Amino acid sequence: MRVATDIGGTFTDLVAVDDYGKITVGKSDTTPGNFEKGIFNVIEKAGIDFKEIEIFFHGTTVVINSLTEKKGVKTGLITTKGFRDVLEIGRGNRPDLFNVKYKKPQSIVERHLRKEISERLNYKGEVISELKLNEVDDIIEYFKECEVEAIAVSLLHSYKNDKHEKEVVSYIKEKYPEFSVTASSELSKEWREYERTSTAVFNAYVKPIANEYLTNLEKHLMEKSNCKRNYIMQSNGGTSTFEIAKESPINMVESGPVAGIFGASILGGLLREENLIVLDIGGTTAKCSLVENGEVNISTNYHMEKTEQFAGYPLKVPVVDIIEIGNGGGSIAWIDDSGSVKVGPKSAGADPGPIAYGRNGENPTTTDANVLLGRLSLENFDTSISLDEIRKQFDESLGNELNIKPVDLAMGIIKIANSNMLNALKLISVRKGYDPRDFTLVAIGGGGPMHSQALARELGIKKVIIPSTSAVFASWGMLMSDIRHDYSQTLLVPVEGLDYTGLNSSYREMVNNAADTLGTEGVQPENIVITKRLDMRYEGQEHTVEIPVPFDLINEQNIEDVIENFHENHNRLYSYTLPENGVEIVNIKIQALGKLDKPTLVEAEVEEGEPLKAERKVYFEESGWIDLSVFDKDKLSPGEKVNGPAIIEEKSSSVILHDGDTLIKDKYGNLVITIGGN
Repeated sequence: MRVATDIGGTFTDLVAVDDYGKITVGKSDTTPGNFEKGIFNVIEKAGIDFKEIEIFFHGTTVVINSLTEKKGVKTGLITTKGFRDVLEIGRGNRPDLFNVKYKKPQSIVERHLRKEISERLNYKGEVISELKLNEVDDIIEYFKECEVEAIAVSLLHSYKNDKHEKEVVSYIKEKYPEFSVTASSELSKEWREYERTSTAVFNAYVKPIANEYLTNLEKHLMEKSNCKRNYIMQSNGGTSTFEIAKESPINMVESGPVAGIFGASILGGLLREENLIVLDIGGTTAKCSLVENGEVNISTNYHMEKTEQFAGYPLKVPVVDIIEIGNGGGSIAWIDDSGSVKVGPKSAGADPGPIAYGRNGENPTTTDANVLLGRLSLENFDTSISLDEIRKQFDESLGNELNIKPVDLAMGIIKIANSNMLNALKLISVRKGYDPRDFTLVAIGGGGPMHSQALARELGIKKVIIPSTSAVFASWGMLMSDIRHDYSQTLLVPVEGLDYTGLNSSYREMVNNAADTLGTEGVQPENIVITKRLDMRYEGQEHTVEIPVPFDLINEQNIEDVIENFHENHNRLYSYTLPENGVEIVNIKIQALGKLDKPTLVEAEVEEGEPLKAERKVYFEESGWIDLSVFDKDKLSPGEKVNGPAIIEEKSSSVILHDGDTLIKDKYGNLVITIGGN
């Protein structure tokens, strides 16, 4: 068996595939405080024999939870003399300009724990002042007094020359092995002093926690299963071994969410749909991303906790370009100070969960609204609560205060949730120069199939795909992933008069480093695939555009093709070009894949019996209560067509088919919906 598990805010999901391509899925409650328990619970619940597990993939929220909840270890910083306040100074990118009470992100390293060391490099990486390594001892003694557990080392211009950083880190590891140490140059070779330092500090902050988590998980897996091929999902859409992940856990910051985006790109390739907008609605959050020409967008400009009012914390690591908002099935409806109804970001989570769970939940959620409107059936919940009890709770919590009926409150909650998700979808499409009508919407997660058709209509999207394992699709995406590592190096050179020998030499060094790392993870040379890219910009500008390099070597003949591609992409993103300006190469990048064997995809089995399972009253805003046919998804035959309005139901989710929509199930069990019958 190949097994993939994904820890979400509410549920822990599982997808497993055997040698014959048979898929097993599972879902159980997430167990905060002891995530391993939830993982083993879902494996046992799915009826999988631990001894049959050959390869194990895992997506985890342990890193992002530790960061957002500020529950990392006490961390110290060692930096170049005169630069201890770089985390305090930050950037001038204050997002909420007219808020006189605005507060900057607060550093997780207190000022007295930010220590300076004598050394200095210039911007070319040349040594101006030699490193005084003897100063480290006094710093470490102070850290010991303050009970510091982890140390980040970030020295000026170490992206260009990491010699001094390596010397400091080696000295600490050799003389003071009790400390967990992170060097900024191990995580990023790109410029930006503040961003690089922030990344190093946060990696150090969670490194001991991630190490303990992964070590314990691997130990228990070995005890139960003997499985030695264990992989962790990274934020770049690929995986790495547990050992590599322990050194740079910051690469797991979006470990779970990106797996669904990557899986959608794989599914799109199988279905010949290369341009996708992916919507993943889970229990706590909704996430969306865009796939263009089969490629998932990767960025190193990730900001944790960034909002319209808060600048967030920069992390200079490759992360799938993803928008995440606090709107999921468990998102709570509430009234703000002005009397307006809001939905999210606070969630009912797994315990007590929505009212419909019957675990003493008191606050109306998106899931409860869908139940009251008939879109979800209480028969699919392991609960003894009734619809009347849910209506009563709606009245007591919000309905009486707003003086509206439970059904109107429920419809309002759905509309507000959809509005929040629509704004997020526009951020990754319209706001970046893409026309949503040129894309197909892939809806995943437990809530994706319920909300996607209404959102597609708003955006003018004509086709929606609901994958066969939509409710646990992030786990499916992990099974289809490869080992992946991304490398970048800041050069900052003009294209005119470019040193092609030096450029290609830098690329070659990065490729060799990638091959060495993949080799330690058991990847054979013939299974390594390298993709090259460049970050380019016009001279005198700040922002860059990432451009693919489809050549083994860059030379005077093919550089013009790269420049032309840059002009086209700059025009799409910013609606203008400056052909008279010079063009600069800011960063060179490579993506290194270690190809893993993929499970065989087989045609979905069709359960025996009549697909039409019931008639149910369902509420729509434009038509009120209407009688709808409810179909069992697993009993629909491939090629069978369903005309809306209707509901296609499974244990963990429901597809809402609106009037004019048509749905066809393909041979792999995916549901393909044409919006408006077009």
